[in-house]
Parts: sequence; C-alpha cells; structure tokens
Amino acid sequence: MSPTFLILYIIINICAIISIVLYGSQPSKSLGWLLIIIGLPFAGVLFYVMFGINRREFKIFTLKDAQKRKLYDQTHQAVNLKNKDAFFTSKKQSKIATMVTNSCGYIPHEGNEVTILSGGQQTFDKIFEVLALAKKFIHVQYYIIDEGELFDKFIAIFKEKIAEGVEVRVIYDAIGSISLKRSTVKILREIGVEIYALSPLKFGSILFTLNYRNHRKILIVDGHTGFTGGVNISDKYIKSNSKLGVWDDEHICLEGPVVNSLHKIFIKDFYFASNQKDLSTHKYLVDIPPKGNKVVQIVSSGPDSKNSSIMQHYMAMINLAEKQILIANPYFIPSRPVLESIKMAALSGVKVHILVPKYSDSKLAKNSMFSYFTEMLSVGVMIHLSEEFLHSKFIAIDHEIVSVGSGNFDHRSFEQNFEANALIYNAEIAKKISTEFLSDCDASTTLTLEEHQKRPLFDKFVEGLARLFSPLL
Repeated sequence: MSPTFLILYIIINICAIISIVLYGSQPSKSLGWLLIIIGLPFAGVLFYVMFGINRREFKIFTLKDAQKRKLYDQTHQAVNLKNKDAFFTSKKQSKIATMVTNSCGYIPHEGNEVTILSGGQQTFDKIFEVLALAKKFIHVQYYIIDEGELFDKFIAIFKEKIAEGVEVRVIYDAIGSISLKRSTVKILREIGVEIYALSPLKFGSILFTLNYRNHRKILIVDGHTGFTGGVNISDKYIKSNSKLGVWDDEHICLEGPVVNSLHKIFIKDFYFASNQKDLSTHKYLVDIPPKGNKVVQIVSSGPDSKNSSIMQHYMAMINLAEKQILIANPYFIPSRPVLESIKMAALSGVKVHILVPKYSDSKLAKNSMFSYFTEMLSVGVMIHLSEEFLHSKFIAIDHEIVSVGSGNFDHRSFEQNFEANALIYNAEIAKKISTEFLSDCDASTTLTLEEHQKRPLFDKFVEGLARLFSPLL
C-alpha cells in the first residue's frame, strides 16, 4: 500500500469515527459501526457511508435531494390546526393529531369517506373502477411495479384515458421496480405517459442514494379520490406465483378534503423525479367538498424529514392506548423505543396482539423478527403467525384510531425510506379493521412463550445473528 493511499485511508476512517461519535443516535448502534469500521478495512467505511450515516444530523453527508426537499417544504407546506378539537371525540385523538401535525406538517381533515380494501383483488377492482371514471388526470406512485397481468391492464387503461385527453403521470422506485424493463417505460412514454424513476442509480451518487428508497404507494384520480396502503402493482397480490401464495394486504380508498394532503406527497416526489415539474397548482390541488364523516390525517416521513414521523405516530398510538393494541406487519423489527413502548403497554394491562407472517420473502428479516418474540411473549404480548404471507401494515387502538399505509415496524421505514400512512380517527373504520384482524388471528397460530423457547439452539443462534443486522432492515 502506497503512503499516500494509507494516509487517505486513515483520514477517511478518522472522519467516519468522528461522525459516529458526534452524531450516533444510539450507543449500541454506534459501537457496532465502530467495530465494523475497525474490523473490516475499506469495506467497513463503505458500508457506513451507504447504510449507517445519520443524515439528519451529519450535514456533510446530507442528501442533496433531502436539502432541496426541505426547501420545498418551507415554500409549500402550511400548518394550520385551529379548532381541531371540534371534530375529535377524545383527548388521545387530539394529542396524536397535534403531534403528527407538528412532526410532519399535515393537518387532520374532517368530511372524508374511507373504504377499506382487504386483499389485492378488492384493491385493484376498486382502483380500476375509479380509473375508468377519470376525466382530468391520473397520478400513480408505487415502490414496486412488476410487469404482468395487472400492469398490462394499467397500460391499457392509460392508453384509453390519454386518448380521451386525461393526463397520466407515473413515478416508481428505481430499486423496488428494478425488474421494470426499459422497453416498457419507452412504450408508456410513446403513448403519452409521463413516467420517471425515483432515486435512480447514477454514477457518483449511488453510495448516497442506494439505501434510501421511496416505499410509498399512492394513486390519485382527478384530485378528489386517492388510494394508499401496502399494495404494490404486482400479480403476487391476485395469484400465487411462489411458495408464499397470494400476498395478503390492506389498502384504503380516500374521498374528501384529505386527498389533497396525500396528493401533495405525490406532487413533491414528482417534482424531484421529473427535474422540477411543479404540479402544485389549483389545477391539481382542487377544492374538494366534504364526502363523508371521517376525520383523516396523512403521516409522511423520509430522509428529508426533521422527525421520524412514522415511528413517532406508531409510538404515540401505543403509548396512548387504554384497552387494546392491534398490529399487523410483515417485517416487525422494532427499534428499542418502540419495543419498550409495546412492553410497557402490555405490562400496564393493555391487550396487545401482533399478527405477522409465519413465512417470509426474506429469511434475514424473518429471523430478525423472531428474535424479538421472547421478550414480548414474556410480558403478555399475544403473537399470531399467519399461514398466508401477510403484507398488511396497520395499527389500531381501542376501536377508535387506525393507521394504514406503507410504513413497516422496522428501522428502514422509521429512518431510511420515504413512507406515507393514513391516520383515521373513526370508530366505525377502526372497529371494522379490528374485527377482521381478530378473525385473522383466530385463523392463525398463536405462539406461546413455552413453545418459542423450545425451538432448536441453532434457530436461536441464526435469529440472534440476524438481529445484529436489524438496523439495516
């Protein structure tokens, strides 16, 4: 090794170590990164730059796009939470709404209609029904767009609607939709679709963007109807293409004033994906009259956020629950604060039910998830293992409040991904989701502490090893 290269290597390592010491959010996590940097010459620093930097605090490594996004928010985001208590039925609703508003800037809206869509078939039947009625524009944003039967139907509808004068825009995550062929993108552009990749992998920026993905699922039609939840555009939601079978997921259709909040997220992401085409005009952010009686609030977070809003609103719901907490998630790999909140709730007498898939599309994620079960089962948390691959992402408390969206209970959704959830303050919706959830729990295997502790020593070792990687999941 040449002296110059050695000096450069030492300087880079020192800079990395200083950043860990100054900006590490958790001592145990910081210690882990220090060991990786010291124990893995060259590769350790590379891993840290890609996966470990606290970009909210360490300004030198803050994403350029994240900085631009913050400036965008300062220009476009206006917070007004006057008279919010008038349409809330409990103090806990008011407290959560205030926290979310101050955390991510989106206010609660009354006068909305919410339709719960259970499973891919219901979801896409409703989506295609609404798309067929589009008169002005269709805005589509998904983490995963897989080519197949469903996407072929989207393309056919896009072609038909563009012929009628409807504007169609599509944005997708470059990694999540990596299987989307360039030829398909070209076809879409030729028929008139404005389509762009989010966080594309480019030389010179790949180290700073690879780990920060746009995980949102948003569809807006004519500004007055919106969809969000956990469902991507993939045939795996309507037919069995693997051992996991048909993926089970939860999605929602929103109608009413809150759609503008959801639409603003799309508009912001489209602005950066399309090299600053600004859609934040009255043409797209339309005046929406009340449609129903539900109060709904959008929760958004990402690497550009000042706060971990997805994690914060999950924790607020857990901490304020008085009777019952219901959580469905495919990747339940909680941060330590979230885990402690769940344990405290269970110890205080709140009934906590967590529904996760028995089998997963990621062995690493599954083993890491199972490593947390012992300490939760020990305090009375009920853990249910679904035989189907459960991909739903929601939390409901006290038959009163429910959050549905793209945010998982893992470090990636809390810190690294761009996410969006809908927070619904309505007993009717919360009760419906809770009833379906408990029915799914009855059809699943309920794990006991004794049974879990009897698993083979090798399984425990593999789970513990996987847990070391939980900050990256």
